[in-house]
Amino acid sequence: MSAGVELDHITIRFGDFTAVGDANLSIEEGEFFSFLGPSGCGKTTILRAISGFLEPSEGAVRIGGQDMQGIGPNKRPTALIFQNLALFPLMSVADNIAFGLEVRGVSKEDRRKRADDLLDLIALSGQGDKQVNALSGGQKQRVAIARALAVEPSVLLLDEPLSALDLKLRQHMRAELRAIQRRVGITFIYITHDQGEALTMSDRVAVMSQGVIQQISDSATIYDNPATAFVASFVGENNAFHGRVTKAEEDYAVIDSPFGALRGRNQQGLRQGDSAILFVRPEALALANGSTENVIETTVSSEAFEGSVRHLYLKGDGRKDIALTMTNDGSTPTVRQGESARVAFAADRAVALPEGELASE
Repeated sequence: MSAGVELDHITIRFGDFTAVGDANLSIEEGEFFSFLGPSGCGKTTILRAISGFLEPSEGAVRIGGQDMQGIGPNKRPTALIFQNLALFPLMSVADNIAFGLEVRGVSKEDRRKRADDLLDLIALSGQGDKQVNALSGGQKQRVAIARALAVEPSVLLLDEPLSALDLKLRQHMRAELRAIQRRVGITFIYITHDQGEALTMSDRVAVMSQGVIQQISDSATIYDNPATAFVASFVGENNAFHGRVTKAEEDYAVIDSPFGALRGRNQQGLRQGDSAILFVRPEALALANGSTENVIETTVSSEAFEGSVRHLYLKGDGRKDIALTMTNDGSTPTVRQGESARVAFAADRAVALPEGELASE
């Protein structure tokens, strides 16, 4: 049975250091929810508080409406999958899956039946008698998930479980993990620093920085409508044009940048005179072709060809080159290194946000 999770204004301190500050959110029953952020931002600390390995310094953790204060990890309706998976190399696959049931005193026959059912669920039917070391990395990952599901938790906690896999296998496992979650229907809480993982799998994402939750929303909103400069610069690639607001309209703001006046959506109530950053995704930029608004004239610094797309890197304001991504559809004119380039973007594809912390490179 699935359960929702509530973090009621939790703060977690280690001495004078605040690892998590006033985290307040509700995770819905059956939701795939991800905490996304760089190393050291506090996301794993939150996971440990949910699992019971840490008690909040302030606030409360509730699972299925019940306050978890004083309830240890072995008594909570949760299961945790670690980064290193922690499978037992001397046990068979089936015995690994059924280990938690053995601890609970379940009979050998019932343990094996449950293990076989879970092997079917994770598409490893008939593999129960194999040794763990005979499995591939992706298969071990699925066994770790099956072992966690064997004890029928209400909430499954996953701490960067795909980080040790190579890129293609990680991408494959994203789809498999999401498919498994949909089949079993329980709440998944996922910790990652990988934006692709979070955006691809999650119903909602909480982006964190320095112990503070910066934004909680669905993947499309996080990407297209970031709430802070940190979110805009951390999630995906973004071009940042720094300047001051010279005109603030109801829905748009004009920023006086080193490339002249640039206009974008005003989502955070910017006013004339405010310091701001206008963010434009590389795919929102295009060669100008007669455009008159938001035109940037510069030169090409370098080019990168990736088959389906081409990346142009244009001379920026001294902080960083401007990135432009074009689909390799055969219709885009070629612009070479050192040549002049005139690029532009639509105002509704750019977002103006208050000056603030940017994600480090």
